[in-house]
Amino acid sequence: MGVPDQLAERMSMAEQHEYLRARFSRRTMIRGGAVTLGAVTGGAFVPGAVARAATPTRTFASAATVDGSLVAPFGRHLAYGADARTEMTISWQVPVAVKKPFVRIGAHPWDLSRKIEAEVRTLYTPAGIGASGDHTQYYVHARLTHLKPGRTYYYGVGHQGFDPAEAHLAGTLGTFTTAPAHKKPFTFTAFGDQGVSYHGLANDSLILGQNPAFHLHAGDIAYADPAGQGKSADTGFDSRVWDQFLAQTESVAKSVPWMVSYGNHDMEAWYSPNGYGGEEARFTLPDNGPDKKHLPGVYSFVHGNTAIISLDPNDVSFEIPANLGISGGTQTKWFEAQLKKYRASKDIDFIVVFFHHCAYCTSTAHASEGGVRQEWVPLFEKYTVDLVINGHNHQYERTDVIKGDKVVKKLPIGETAYPETEGVVYVTAGAAGRSLYAFTAPDSYEGHLNEVDSVASFVNTKDGKVNETVAWSRVRYLNYSFLRVDVEPAPRGHYARLKVSGIAETGDRIDHFTVARKAK
Repeated sequence: MGVPDQLAERMSMAEQHEYLRARFSRRTMIRGGAVTLGAVTGGAFVPGAVARAATPTRTFASAATVDGSLVAPFGRHLAYGADARTEMTISWQVPVAVKKPFVRIGAHPWDLSRKIEAEVRTLYTPAGIGASGDHTQYYVHARLTHLKPGRTYYYGVGHQGFDPAEAHLAGTLGTFTTAPAHKKPFTFTAFGDQGVSYHGLANDSLILGQNPAFHLHAGDIAYADPAGQGKSADTGFDSRVWDQFLAQTESVAKSVPWMVSYGNHDMEAWYSPNGYGGEEARFTLPDNGPDKKHLPGVYSFVHGNTAIISLDPNDVSFEIPANLGISGGTQTKWFEAQLKKYRASKDIDFIVVFFHHCAYCTSTAHASEGGVRQEWVPLFEKYTVDLVINGHNHQYERTDVIKGDKVVKKLPIGETAYPETEGVVYVTAGAAGRSLYAFTAPDSYEGHLNEVDSVASFVNTKDGKVNETVAWSRVRYLNYSFLRVDVEPAPRGHYARLKVSGIAETGDRIDHFTVARKAK
């Protein structure tokens, strides 16, 4: 049992965390056979304690004596550091405790002489927090720095008894490529709301075929918490879903940096007051955000001529207010400072912002988030953000060019937007794998146009849902899909381009448009 519904309705995420800690921590210390000393101290995962350790802390479990040669790592996933040109984190999972985990890295598969120690973050979930019994997960991370820009590296992950440099384990090696030092063409992909399913796996397979430099996951990652209300670790919560998700995603994420932001299904009350303690165990993201204590999923990085900014809309959501106001306004201040910095940089042409809740969407499920419109849309427009990518609503929808909540330019399929002089285009790409939602208007996409002048929808405000009739819904596709963006730099004074395509799970293109901006 988690937090009773009648209590959870009145509790913030931090209050629910304290309730669960008080209820389960003593049981945790008594029954948690596989809990590390660091984990027992905090009742779950303790980021500060683990971060100071380069190797696992002492465990109480017999798993510590398992022969390492019998334990294979799985769930490899990459993430850029704050400097995508020189920093990469390699993360993975092991099913039981291992000794002395490490990464081997080199310029060739036959030369993996460089060996780097890794850190283990142990995540314990006691029986009674959701669906599983006592359950311990072991996530391993190695931060790589001083890499060379635009270079492909080979790597292998291992531990005592399992060395990827040995010939019979050569098949476990992976590769990654750092961001370039200068402007070059590249592709990235994006979606939100994936979870574990055949459709999620199919989208991963298609994404790998796009050869992206990196992938953006706009929140609601694995759905270990299926309720997604930020109310409690309820009876449906199951931390083991993350094991399945990371195994599913490994086919792409072992070679493509998998850059996540956090959605409402990613707030898991047991692990930390902000609900993100589990994610902090599983992911190592760039550490250049405004508030790592409260908002670990807020950060930025630069790839070539494009700046990417990840935001946390749980901080501003009226619809699901479990973490509403958690940053005290620091996220929005940081966001504006980032926009100002990137717009002033002679090396940056495009700014792409991704996060979970939609500013503009006509889904019958969540539709539009008034908190995002209130806090961030004015900044998108002030700094002429080139593309905004969201999830939350499980479908594909793309707007016209919007400014001041109004259409300033219709953007039919195949046409071009000029954000410097026009406005912002918003894409909802939330059909990565979970069950689909619905529209009030008919589907209208490439090869199947069914345009309408207006669509009935609503926006979530601090006073509840407010109905609205909108004219900005240009493309709607109710099936599984993802986003592909081809970035094309240009000489100074000429138009650089983002060529944006919606790709269905079938491989068919359902939308395409261009964002153009004069290169600096």
